This record gives sequence, structure tokens and C-alpha cells, in this order.
Amino acid sequence: MAGISKCLALQILAIIAGVHGADILCLFTSLSPSHLVIQMSMARILAERGHNVTVVTVLEPPFLHKDITHILVPLEKDDLQAFNSVVSGLTKTDNTNAYASMFRSVRQMSEAFTKMGSVMKHQTVRNLYEHPDNRFDLLIVGYFMNSFQLALGYKLKVPIVVALSNPPSLLGDVLGNPWEVSYVSAMHLTTDHGSPMGFGKRFLNLLGNLGQRLFMFLIEYGNARTYREIYGDDPTLPSYGDLNKNISLVFFASHGISEGPIRPNVPAVIEVGGIQVKDRPDPLPRNMAEFLLEAPHGAILLSLGSNLRKTHLKPDTVQKMFNVVSGLRQKVIWKWDDLENTPGSSENILYSKWLPQDDILAHPNITLFITHAGKGGVTEAQFHGKPMLALPVFGDQPSNADIMQKQGFGLKQSLLTLEEDSFRNGIREVLENPKYARAVRSFSNLYRDRPMSAQQTFIYWVEYVIRHRGAQHLQSPVVHMSYIAVNNFDVYALFLVAIAATCFVIKLFIGVLFKKSKGNLKQTQLNNKHKLSKKEN
Repeated sequence: MAGISKCLALQILAIIAGVHGADILCLFTSLSPSHLVIQMSMARILAERGHNVTVVTVLEPPFLHKDITHILVPLEKDDLQAFNSVVSGLTKTDNTNAYASMFRSVRQMSEAFTKMGSVMKHQTVRNLYEHPDNRFDLLIVGYFMNSFQLALGYKLKVPIVVALSNPPSLLGDVLGNPWEVSYVSAMHLTTDHGSPMGFGKRFLNLLGNLGQRLFMFLIEYGNARTYREIYGDDPTLPSYGDLNKNISLVFFASHGISEGPIRPNVPAVIEVGGIQVKDRPDPLPRNMAEFLLEAPHGAILLSLGSNLRKTHLKPDTVQKMFNVVSGLRQKVIWKWDDLENTPGSSENILYSKWLPQDDILAHPNITLFITHAGKGGVTEAQFHGKPMLALPVFGDQPSNADIMQKQGFGLKQSLLTLEEDSFRNGIREVLENPKYARAVRSFSNLYRDRPMSAQQTFIYWVEYVIRHRGAQHLQSPVVHMSYIAVNNFDVYALFLVAIAATCFVIKLFIGVLFKKSKGNLKQTQLNNKHKLSKKEN
């Protein structure tokens, strides 16, 4: 008995040793700083867990843990400006319709993502798999329309985990997630939580989902071309369409139980919404801490995200915003990327190029968040129970703002047509009407109520994949099936052929019977006629 216990203890120790201290490579090459915030939070969690984490980025990370090995891939200035150009164009048009916005920018976005091919060609990245001393247990790829980068997992011969800053509706289908358009709303459509969609909304939802799939098809067409340009006919790599078959699971920055929509997920879909929110906020920089401490009427955080810069905004719009917030009783922390050229000077405004957004929103004196309605910012405000005034710009921001407003967490306004009176009235309404704060605080309790925190969930499943060497058993069979097989079109075709053949045989048989009976009738008539003529003679 003692020998069995000792053997079991040794097996447990072997499992622990095989997971803790694993060598994990994170490829986080998105040109969007907001995505990098969530992805670097994942890297930090793994480093604090004791894993050996190497992170590859093309942007300087907003923060870097002391135990993370960071590799910065130096891209050309034009490559780095590609995504910035897309954002600049989108800020000049009305993007309240998410799908119209997507298709207007599809060419520019495709070109921007193509630039990421330079990352895979760079010798710094090639060294990761060409140098014989490099050994990794897992690759985590930060996804943002860059599926061709999954090739690195095949080069390293390691399992692949994907990190995505969106809900499962964007990439869930590559894992075999069901396409439930009759009750799972697309990103442009807001519905009451848990309520069925009527005919009209189901019709619009179907069109929206088809539009999203068409958009992704166009993006993937360009990515497939980039993949061929980078790797050519490399015999060690699969075809572009088969790259997804090595994905063990995908982490999505969502929490469907509280956020909705309720939908079925395959085991490889893991939701870790709020993973960037720390268990305990870090201390704020001294100037911010003192600024917020001396705020008897509360304080406001104003941030339009990391992608939107001063050059993207109309000077008239900036002036209107300054005129309003400088006249408020509340203190205002304003994220601004050019501190030498601020919108104006006011005692109640503190400008900062970089913000520890999660830590600021956790501060008890923050009473309002003026936001661009990016997924990360909305999540942090919901977690900390802060009401919002949304000024969405592009992408999923308009739909995020619509959902936020429908849930009663705040109001939405147009940044493109912003006027002082409406902006001032919106701020006052959210600040002075307690219904918004009550609604978002109530949701905060629901959002936090989970069997495991987002961080614990993330750690468990990363180590699960390492323990089980890719955990291929998590994969849905759909991943390895053709579109025809998944939808049973071949079976239905066989049924149709069988039914058609049966109908043909029945028709043929009836025809033969009819012909035979007709012949017999004719012969009977001839015999009767012959008998009658005999009698007459």
C-alpha cells in the first residue's frame, strides 16, 4: 500500500514539474495597443505563476513584468503606420453601422494585416525555430486577422493556443462552434438579455452574420496570399486552410453568462473576460493619486483609447470637449498623446500620455468613464461598477456602446457630430441620475460571480494543454471535416438520389403495369369483338 502511495505521489510530482516552469512563447504582434494590454496581462499572469515566458511584439508593451523575456521586432515605419492610417480614415466617417464600417475599410485593413507578414520574415522570429537551442512547450498567438502567423506553431512543433480580444462570434467557427443565428445576435444587433428574437431581428441577424462572414472571407483571401509569399511551398507546413487544425483552444475576452448572448460553446472555447483586471489594483502614480484624493465632487476618466490620437480628431471637436469638461466641478483625468500641445489648461484637468486605466477605474472617487467603448475599457468599467458616456469610433465600438446603453449603464453620443450642449447634458445625466450607477453596480456583482476568476481559468487551461501535450481530445470533430460533411450535404444528396431513384422505379413499375393492363384490356376487347362477329355469322 505504501508503495502504491509513493508511486502516486511521484506521478503527481512529475505532472507538476512538467507544467510549472514551462517554456511558453507569446507572439503578440497586433498593431493595436489596446489588444496588447489584454495579451500582456496574460503573459504577466503566466510569469507570476513561474513559467518561463518569452513575448514577441512589434510595439513597446504598456507594461512589462520583470520575469518576462521581451523581443521587439523592429518594423519599418510604414508598416507600423498601416493600422494608424486605417483608424485615421475611419474617424472621418459615420461608423454607427458596424458592417458598413467594416466593408468601407476592408481593403485598407487587409493591407495593414499583410504588413504583419514582415514579422514572420524577420530574422529575429526565424531564429526562434532555426536556432537548435530554442525549445518551447507552447505557443500563444494574439489573434487579430493574422491566421498566417499560426505557421510558427508548426515550425516549433508545439501546441497552439490563441488569445482573442473579442467574443466567440468572431473566431469560434474555426473550433467548430455552432452557427446559431436564430438566437445568437451578431455584433451589430442588440437584443434583450435572454429574450428570443422576432422575425425582423432574426432576418437582420442572418444578414449581419453573412456580412461578417463575407468580410472575414475577404480578409482571409489576402492572408492566404501573404502566407504563400512568406513560406512558398515549404513541405514542413500545411496548406493555409489547414493551419487552424493545430489550435488546442482559444481564449476569448468575454463572459457570455453575464454579458450575453447565451450560446453553446465547444470545450475549446474558453471565455476569460476581464482577465486584464487585477485582483488588487496597483498603487497609482503619485500625481494621479494626489489628484484623485483631492476630488470632493468626484472625478471623471476621459480616454478614447490607445488607437485614437490627437491627429485623428477634428480640432473643433477637441475644443468643444475641453470647453465642457473644464467647466465641470469634477476632476478630470484625460488621456492625451501630445502633452506639449494639450487642448487647454484647467485646474480640474490632468493630462496623461499613458494611463493605468484599470487601476484608475478601481478608485472610489471615479464617478464617470467617458470612453470610446472599446471592449477592454467597457469590461473594466463594468467590473468596477462605473457608469459610462460612450463616444464610439469604429469596429465593434458602436455595437459595444449600443449594448452598454441598452443595459442602462450609460449613454452613447456621436464623436463625429459632437456638440457642447449635448455633451454637457449627457455628462450631467449620467452623473446626476443614479439609475446608471445602480445598473452597472448590479451588473458588476453578476460579472464577478464565477466558479473561478478569469486569471485562474486562464492558468488552468494553459497548463491543461501543456499537461496533455496539446489536448487534442478537446477538439470538435468539425475541425477536421469539410463544409459538405459538417452540414450533411452528402447524406442529404444520397437521400435525394435514393428518393428520386425510388420514385423512378415506382413510376417505371406503374408504367409497366399500366401498359400491361392496357394491353390486356385491348386483347379482351378484340376477343369480345371476335366472338360477337362469330355469333352474327
